[in-house]
Amino acid sequence: MKKPAPVYVVAGVIQDARGRILLARRTAGRDLAGMWEFPGGKVDPGETPEQALARELHEELGISIKDCTPLIAVPQAYRDKRIVLDVRSIGAWTGSAVGRERQALAWAPPDKLASYPMPPADRPVVAVLRQPDRYLITPEPDPLQHQIFLARLDRALKAGVRRVQLRSHALDSVALRPLAEAVLKRCRAADAELLINSHIELALALGVGVHLRATQLMELRERPLPTKLAVAASCHDDAELGHAETLGLDFVVLGPVAATTSHPDRSPLGWNGFARLRETVSLPIYALGGMDVADIANARAHGAQGIAAIRGLWPE
Repeated sequence: MKKPAPVYVVAGVIQDARGRILLARRTAGRDLAGMWEFPGGKVDPGETPEQALARELHEELGISIKDCTPLIAVPQAYRDKRIVLDVRSIGAWTGSAVGRERQALAWAPPDKLASYPMPPADRPVVAVLRQPDRYLITPEPDPLQHQIFLARLDRALKAGVRRVQLRSHALDSVALRPLAEAVLKRCRAADAELLINSHIELALALGVGVHLRATQLMELRERPLPTKLAVAASCHDDAELGHAETLGLDFVVLGPVAATTSHPDRSPLGWNGFARLRETVSLPIYALGGMDVADIANARAHGAQGIAAIRGLWPE
């Protein structure tokens, strides 16, 4: 059965002078009534997204926007429809925001956004506002060259990386621990988050997150770490994505989007394939496979949190 064409919807991230973000509550009689969302509405035939957003925000809130920039476009499948939620960051606006359609409004501090019940398409927007746009996956560390490894990590952190996965297929948790402790020290100094690939007990002992391999993910029946520690996973299809969401994971990586030398046997998803899988869950998803910093905007345009990479983020 052919999927229906998606409905295009625009929404705005509007901040006040205190940095709070405006949310609107869906009124009774609408789908997902009572949930909070970023204000906006459907794009009418013949409108550009910018025109539609300006019209919707004036009609709903009585404000006029001066400029807006793309933030993320989230493809999301619901039971009876598909949408693409095109979210723009509002750089400047005039007027006083009021609920002109009798909808409740709330000015939420950014760190409280996740506590508001939201439609699935709006949840990745919160992640984009609060979490890093790049996720460094370290290459296999050479046991004889840890200082070179750490020096390169320092350069990656200095370049702006704020989420790091320490990955080693060759070292067990005992052998990996000294390096993990050194990496953690550097990440904490840079206010960056560290996740350990696959070693759940080591992650728990160090008080950091864990990144699950796809096979490991599918064997689990509950979240392996407390909610204060991040749990992520590698995913390649809708079954793995769905299981990650069921377990309450914090984010995932999905790929390969493009062909890679590290996995030449895997057919790339392409951006359309990525978007088709993106719409099945509301998790934050990093695009993986042939990515570098230049791909972040395109990744966001297809619903990604950002990009995950080894070569594209690891300094030479």
